[in-house]
Amino acid sequence: MKKIAYALGALLGLISTTAGAWGNHTLAAYRALEAMPEVANAAPVTVETLESFLKAEEKTIEALLASHEAWAAANLQSYPPRPSKLAFVANPNRSDEARRLAFTHALRIAPNSRFALFIQPDPKLNASPAPRLASETVTTLPMLGNASQKFQPIKVGDTVAPLVVAASAADEPDYGLDINLFEDSPSEWGKMYGFGTLPFGNPLLVYGSQAPFHMGFMHENQVLYTAAPFIKRTFPQLRVYQYSTLASLAFRTGHPYWGWRFTGLALHYIQDLTQPYHASLSPGDSTLKLLAVNAMAMAGLSGMKNDMVTLLSNRHLALEKYQSEVLLNSALAKQDTPIDQALRQTDKDASYPEWHDLYLRNVVAAQAASYGNRIAQTLVDSIPPGFVSDPNYDFGANEERVTLVKELVNVPTEAKLRLDALVAELLANFGAHSRNAVRGILKASNR
Repeated sequence: MKKIAYALGALLGLISTTAGAWGNHTLAAYRALEAMPEVANAAPVTVETLESFLKAEEKTIEALLASHEAWAAANLQSYPPRPSKLAFVANPNRSDEARRLAFTHALRIAPNSRFALFIQPDPKLNASPAPRLASETVTTLPMLGNASQKFQPIKVGDTVAPLVVAASAADEPDYGLDINLFEDSPSEWGKMYGFGTLPFGNPLLVYGSQAPFHMGFMHENQVLYTAAPFIKRTFPQLRVYQYSTLASLAFRTGHPYWGWRFTGLALHYIQDLTQPYHASLSPGDSTLKLLAVNAMAMAGLSGMKNDMVTLLSNRHLALEKYQSEVLLNSALAKQDTPIDQALRQTDKDASYPEWHDLYLRNVVAAQAASYGNRIAQTLVDSIPPGFVSDPNYDFGANEERVTLVKELVNVPTEAKLRLDALVAELLANFGAHSRNAVRGILKASNR
């Protein structure tokens, strides 16, 4: 079993360096939430700093963060307890900086997380916001040259629409909050957080170490869990619970700006798990194939394993890039495509259970994992083979030079329609689960 686990670990470490899910979450979040009266019609909220919220509610935050440990121990598989020294303890005499640091330590997120006061304006309404806010003010991570994120500063005392706050924050966990949190990470905080070594991903790659917080392989065959139990060490459920309960606390205590901001943070992880390549180890591949490929790699024949890893990464990135291009193009053109409409489609919301603590695992991840065969086959049939069927091509290395919308112009119409229909279906799930989570947070807030 150790040999199989080692081989699976090598495979997983390569697959999971692709930590993106839906590109810029803000674009899709605007479309998903603008159809929800509880968000779209909510009164504007007054901007305040994180430090102001923490200082005002220090005792209630202490109690809430303490309760997180009991919940996580009871509900999460392979949960590593938070070291007791990291508990958030109220202390009115400390500085704002010290209180903020204690908060990030208690959540076990990167203490250099910006938590800047910013928004991403909806490009459908404002394609070129001014003034601009430099990306390094908002994120600790580098951004691609063709990134769609456009940041605008806001300041204490401004009033902002809840839709804007939540949609902007829905992309924020990709700005460095979950980077270098493991003991083998090149950071001081990773060595004290208690998460152990990085279960998969590459700690040397800038985004690699966030993968276990943004992916969740919760519905694999038991054989894989037995052979490689480390694939259970994923933490999106933890993040959703932390941020959703913080959102409810902020609403209840009169801090609606941070209520909506934490809501957006929680939504990010839910939305990530609607992506089949984040909810399944190897969409379209059977457990038998995975074990066979790893057996060959163990025997020194690693070619098939390397090819599988490359193709999985390429298909993951191609799906994300195509969806992102379609949404951004429609927003800039002030158009309303079937994919935009799917995000706003509310008639499926009530077909799912009411939001509960294990909704992410039992509903979102289970549904996404079920798309494995269909998503793999659709991508192969619909996207030019050089991008998704050639193991000698590295999509990630060439991503900035690829415009998939243009590349698909010559694809047979039927194949293109199947791809668009599947993307629309996946984003309808994205929208429905996002709205159900918001309803759950608001209900817990007595709003």
